[in-house]
Amino acid sequence: MSKERKVVVTPETTWKETTPGGIIIDAGNAEDFKTGDWRSMKPIWLQDKCKQCLLCYPVCPDTSILINEEGKRVDFDYDHCKGCGVCVEVCPFDAIDFVEEE
Repeated sequence: MSKERKVVVTPETTWKETTPGGIIIDAGNAEDFKTGDWRSMKPIWLQDKCKQCLLCYPVCPDTSILINEEGKRVDFDYDHCKGCGVCVEVCPFDAIDFVEEE
């Protein structure tokens, strides 16, 4: 079991007191952060073309494709979608457009 370490960085903090780069000291989850702000391209769900095959759902690395209680695809969770475009590539019905983020 690892010891939890919290570091508060202030102007007086020396480099020896900070966390070494690349080392994660606490468990984290993308759900805790709105990582969609990183996006430069945005997928757009075209509901009229969607056949509900759900091939897009398992390939999304951010679980940003939303599924309702009936097991049907609904839209994107844009707070977490980073715009990687994997869903666009896998959709056989061209039901996802990919546009530049504004």
